[in-house]
Amino acid sequence: MKRAIVFGSSGFVGSHLLRELLNSPDYGQVTAVVRKSLNITHPKLRTVIGDYNSLAGVKSEIAADEVFIALGTTKANSPNEADYYQVDHDYPVLAARIAKEGGARSVFLVTAVGANPKSKFFYVRTKGETERDVIALDFEHTHIFRPSMILGNRKEKRSLLEAALMRFWSALNPLLTWKADKYKGITGQDIAKAMMKSAKSQTEKLKIYQWREMHDLLQR
Repeated sequence: MKRAIVFGSSGFVGSHLLRELLNSPDYGQVTAVVRKSLNITHPKLRTVIGDYNSLAGVKSEIAADEVFIALGTTKANSPNEADYYQVDHDYPVLAARIAKEGGARSVFLVTAVGANPKSKFFYVRTKGETERDVIALDFEHTHIFRPSMILGNRKEKRSLLEAALMRFWSALNPLLTWKADKYKGITGQDIAKAMMKSAKSQTEKLKIYQWREMHDLLQR
């Protein structure tokens, strides 16, 4: 059975992903790297306490076959661009590099639709630079997931604007067809399930999954 490492397992997509990994018969050990205890017990689960600033100190505990990265923040939580960039770029790239040094052959990374390192918009440029720098690490297999609006019930309270936007996106979904279907909303649970499905059949060195590719995976 495989060993997996998860970064971002306390987040919305990451919490679904951790659950899927722990319940999968394909994995014998799952390591969650977190800032504080998850208060979860499971015979497969190992918890490593660490963050961007302390990760190098626990690198000996980061050894697995596959690394799953669902790190990210919001402008509300990180209004300063330097702090935002550290969480959305520096930490994922560092996590991927250390995991590769620990033996990981495959990386699964959640970014965002439209990610482009040459964009004039900070958010999508940051995501694009993260993709670029993780790809440059040259894993045997790199899987990049680019969701648009991430739907579903979250633990944290959402602003009225965010709640309204999610309702709007759910209503808009049926109208987004053909080339626009990459902008369709998808639940955090479905992103996690698509990541798990992709891990079962790894043939391409680099694979990018937008809504259509994730949807097709879920139909298998």
